[in-house]
Amino acid sequence: MSVRRNVIAWVLASVLLAACSSEEGGPGVYSARGIVEDVDVERAQVLIDHEDVLGLMPAMTMNFAVPDEEVLEGLARGQVIEFAVRFTGRSYEVESFEVVGEAPYDAGWRRLGDALVRTNPAPAFSLIDQSGETVTNEDFADRTLLVDFVYTECPGPCPIQTTSLVALQKTLPEDVRDRIHFLSFSLDPEVDRPEVLEAYAAERGADLARWSFLTGEAEILAPLVRKWGIGSLRQPDGTIDHTLILFAVKGGRVMERYTLEDTRNGALLDALVMLAKMPTQSPPDSAPVLESPPADAHPASDHSEHAGHHGS
Repeated sequence: MSVRRNVIAWVLASVLLAACSSEEGGPGVYSARGIVEDVDVERAQVLIDHEDVLGLMPAMTMNFAVPDEEVLEGLARGQVIEFAVRFTGRSYEVESFEVVGEAPYDAGWRRLGDALVRTNPAPAFSLIDQSGETVTNEDFADRTLLVDFVYTECPGPCPIQTTSLVALQKTLPEDVRDRIHFLSFSLDPEVDRPEVLEAYAAERGADLARWSFLTGEAEILAPLVRKWGIGSLRQPDGTIDHTLILFAVKGGRVMERYTLEDTRNGALLDALVMLAKMPTQSPPDSAPVLESPPADAHPASDHSEHAGHHGS
């Protein structure tokens, strides 16, 4: 009798476990669809802006682990993918995927060489340059721009960055030199009047025919700096802690962000030359219509026929 009760209990436990594993939101493999926003090879993760994953989670942008190195190598920014995501109960893992399209132009995606990048509009401005002339973003609409943020009384990082960009400017090929313009926005406009900026630029050898150092009223520059996503904080000693980052702009859109290291390893030079040679991108005449999965789609089987297949 005791053995029979044990058998019955084992059967009931097995049925209950099976029911739990297949219930909505439980561990299993699910079908999903989304746009690859970024790929972090070092951490073996992919950031995906995905639609509702039926039975698992609502639409959102989130990081997924990618345990399979071959799958990870096939992922790239801007791919529209249909993918199998395994929920282990603790983590969400991309097991396989198929590329079904490209991220849309109207969502800000643009080509940078062979890759797709998610772009944002560059903030508009009307400021004063080192010559005291009023300039606006429209004055540079036909050029590729390299944007940075400095202040002339900076004790170290700003002069180093400016000097590095002067060296970069001098290496620009002749055939694209006039198509590339540098813009340096002041973080300390009360000190950095036009004549101060001109002296700062001249001391470091900047070619001011292709480089504008910009200043203006503090109440105009402060919100503009924030729109660019640059954090800055004045310290008690008067120095300004700020984000050291460079922006490549084409067609009025921020195409990519770079660091000072990219001026040393050649990545920034290559990007500027590439952008300068590229025509300003316009909306495609027609884009492929990407159908959404049917409303009655269900979690994928652990033995999906697509498991192990991925895009290239």
